[in-house]
Amino acid sequence: MPVIVRARAASVLFAAVVVVLLSWLPRPAMACASCGCSLSSNAAMGYTSRPGWVLSLQYDYIDQNQLRHGTGSASTPPVGQEFEKQTLNQYITAGLTYAPDSKWNLRLLLPYVIRDHTTYGTYSPPSPLVASDSHSSSIGDAKLIANYQGFLPTRNLGVQFGVKLPTGAYGNAVNFSSGPLAGTPLDASLQPGTGSTDLILGGYYYRAISQNYDAFGELSYQSAVATRDDYRPGDKTTLTAGLRYEAHPKWTPQLQLNIAYKRSDTGLNGDPANTAGMLVYLSPGITAAVAKKSQLYGFLQVPVYWNLDGYQLMPEWTASLGWIYRF
Repeated sequence: MPVIVRARAASVLFAAVVVVLLSWLPRPAMACASCGCSLSSNAAMGYTSRPGWVLSLQYDYIDQNQLRHGTGSASTPPVGQEFEKQTLNQYITAGLTYAPDSKWNLRLLLPYVIRDHTTYGTYSPPSPLVASDSHSSSIGDAKLIANYQGFLPTRNLGVQFGVKLPTGAYGNAVNFSSGPLAGTPLDASLQPGTGSTDLILGGYYYRAISQNYDAFGELSYQSAVATRDDYRPGDKTTLTAGLRYEAHPKWTPQLQLNIAYKRSDTGLNGDPANTAGMLVYLSPGITAAVAKKSQLYGFLQVPVYWNLDGYQLMPEWTASLGWIYRF
């Protein structure tokens, strides 16, 4: 089959995968991505079919300090509902990738989660607002993801399948340390881990569209298949599209559009009314070569649209910094 025909067939295949996965999304309650980073680190590092090992380290800063409701902002939630003030998330994720050949690679991701959370508790005016605080820093949930990109001789179409493991503390591992709620556990969604084993499916496609520009698309779907403590995190789908400017060998500017959809958390320890929604980020960034085998990258994510169920905290912006070493 000619390469051009194969490329067109690959484009159709990737589009079909996108349509199928997006059809699983909830229709009435579109999504929320404020609890984690939706940046595509694969695109940030640059897709490659080169065999060998890759060591990576990524830092994500996500300060959820803006109360949002629906597509707008909110100053207070309804009376009788929890009034959260801030959740500051910092993730340090170590990654190790091994590619035995140009078709396959296996990637292990292990995050370290640093989280500070402040809430006023139940909103009940005219009672005064008194904050309760918590802090945690520990290992989060690990991911093991396999990629196969042997469909085309150009190796620019790939599929992903993997698993998220419950390696982080979950349930009632973290308690409030001060305020009226001192000694009581945080919500299950604020613990370092979810306690669930999740399946991960996805795909990606990239190609040159001119002499200096590459375009890419990536889709990822994550769903819990085994849960604990009567808590199930909502399924999450992330869609990324973007452009890379490849004119300079030492540095590569990039622009990503990240769309994150999330279903409601369920179970007795979940909060179905305030955990679903959609967030759209515009994410400019750059990758720079700092040595023969090493690269650095940095990205700023700015939310340009959101539609959140209930009342949720989201960030004004997020930042990601990364380091890559290929050997």
